[in-house]
Amino acid sequence: MELNNNTRLLKLRDILFEETDEHHELSIQEICEKLKLYFGPEAKFDARTLKRDMDVLEDAGIEIIRNTGRFGKVYYSYQDRVFETYQLRLINDAILSAKFITEKEKKDLIERNKQLTSRHIAKTLPDPLLYSQSANDDYELVKLSIDNVHRAISEQKVLRYQYGKYNMDKEFEYHRNGDTYHVEPYALIWQNDFYYLIGRFRGNGEMRHYRLDRMRNIEISEERFKRKQDFLVKEYVDQSFHMFAGEETWIKIEFDASLLNVVLDRFGKDASIKAISDDRFILSTKAKMSIGLIGWILTWGHKAKVASPESLVAQVKEEVQKMSKQYE
Repeated sequence: MELNNNTRLLKLRDILFEETDEHHELSIQEICEKLKLYFGPEAKFDARTLKRDMDVLEDAGIEIIRNTGRFGKVYYSYQDRVFETYQLRLINDAILSAKFITEKEKKDLIERNKQLTSRHIAKTLPDPLLYSQSANDDYELVKLSIDNVHRAISEQKVLRYQYGKYNMDKEFEYHRNGDTYHVEPYALIWQNDFYYLIGRFRGNGEMRHYRLDRMRNIEISEERFKRKQDFLVKEYVDQSFHMFAGEETWIKIEFDASLLNVVLDRFGKDASIKAISDDRFILSTKAKMSIGLIGWILTWGHKAKVASPESLVAQVKEEVQKMSKQYE
């Protein structure tokens, strides 16, 4: 690229962004050497011109930190990142833990993530090749569906699609004989390693959730809808154990005191709990009656006991009996 005022200024900005951070600084001489690597060894740069370039970048809103070292030597760095290092790590870990994303896509996403910081910090971020996780075969479908669902939510337009799941032969089968679902989309969430669409099913007006990787032939209709203002997505997710559907009701569960933090992690610090002895307490909450709820209760073995409603007590007892018979 030809060296002129504009290209020099742009490359100076790139050098500061890529080569410096809170732990790495560059002097004017070091910046000159890096500019020569780009424009060629015969290129000449004046220190006064580069200092004026720094002022121009600052006038454009790019904050440049100046530190004075030994013998009055000035060092320059760019530290005003969009993301802190720990935030980049959180993003990377979320990408790596997503089982449905292919290894190729993980590598591409993380490489793009690294471009948001200096090369020094980028080197400290985890390498996707060090992690081995199987990706969902339906990833390509999910990737295309995310944009459509996101747009339908933002534009409040009704979604049309088919829905189904795999059978024992690993063949995809449509629900409802392949009929088209008409759903008012409210939210797209990431839960239990899958994306879920939460919305109102127009067939009966119920709020439901659908796994994105099980949705097929998604279309955004031109029909608009008005969101129910009293519907809270967080409340819906909190009550839907492992995203199983069911009727919402009040439940009471008696727990061993050792599970107090487990319960608080699941229901939050505002959960209604009451000590009934030194080593037991009662949780009162709303939840959806489902196999997901029963499975969660059974996870804790003898340390959890359903107190009410009786219908849930009966279902848990039945499941325990079935489990016992498996080992007879």
